[in-house]
Amino acid sequence: MIVLGVESSCDETGLALYDTQKGLLAHALHSQIAMHQEYGGVVPELASRDHIRRTLPLLEQVFADSGVQREAIDAIAFTQGPGLAGALLVGASFANGLAMALNKPVIGVHHLEGHLLSPLLASNPPSFPFVALLVSGGHTQLMRVDGVGQYTLLGETLDDAAGEAFDKSAKLLGLPYPGGPAISQLAEQGNPDSFQFPRPMMHSKDFQFSFSGLKTAVLTAVKAQPEPLSDVVKADIARGFVDAIVDVLVHKCMKALKETGLQRLVIAGGVGANRQLRNALNTAAARRKYQVFYPELEFCTDNGAMIAFAGAMRLQSDPALARSEYGFNVNPRWALQGLNTAQG
Repeated sequence: MIVLGVESSCDETGLALYDTQKGLLAHALHSQIAMHQEYGGVVPELASRDHIRRTLPLLEQVFADSGVQREAIDAIAFTQGPGLAGALLVGASFANGLAMALNKPVIGVHHLEGHLLSPLLASNPPSFPFVALLVSGGHTQLMRVDGVGQYTLLGETLDDAAGEAFDKSAKLLGLPYPGGPAISQLAEQGNPDSFQFPRPMMHSKDFQFSFSGLKTAVLTAVKAQPEPLSDVVKADIARGFVDAIVDVLVHKCMKALKETGLQRLVIAGGVGANRQLRNALNTAAARRKYQVFYPELEFCTDNGAMIAFAGAMRLQSDPALARSEYGFNVNPRWALQGLNTAQG
């Protein structure tokens, strides 16, 4: 089965072809970071317009790179949600229009399920069951995963997501967009003893997270310093912030593994590319003899490959999910655990 995947939930346009026999055949991605930099964040209307410009050229690229003819695909998967409504509608309309033209079925894919399953694209994929940490700009969730579509929410953030805290704290330090990679890079030059920030809910008896207070602590530290902030102070604040957020994420992950009795941990989402987080998780897991799995770095951020793969896995488990009633329905707010009983 060959599935074409279309991703357009936010500020990356991604298309890919996945073959259930041969694996990933081709993928292409366009990031809008340069366009949104001058605004300091994603502008939804500009994102939607850029998706319109990029989808067809990327489609032609993946077919050319793979050598697959359009008529040879078996289905088209697209990101149905969650995400920016306008951006989702571009991908949905493109996928459904192409499917109608080629007389192929379509399947709407949950964006977070794509991230969740993306480590299975790696050369050394994890096997079920496992604990998964979904950590990105919009989400921070711990899940128990027993199979495709079998997700149990263990805990999630009560306010800001980890990636959002990274971006907002970076902005407080005057770092360029996107702030997450910038503050992580700066933190490597900082002194870990200069600023000790709180570890919110680190020792709570559940798996919930909260990062808005940590962001406020960074703001308080910035305001307490003489202006302008020196590069040394910026690096020290960045280090204190990154250490705090990494400590919380690692502690909760180890706690989830211990309480579920599982041995495998999967990290998915854009923050999963963070070097400090990876190093800390690897160290903590090795000490307890757990295994940690990550997506390839190119698949940590939004991409079409994870959507094509998730769509293929869904169709293999339940071919009835493929539909030929074409429509542009999207779901900007869509709970992942709802997939246990129904496909959006």
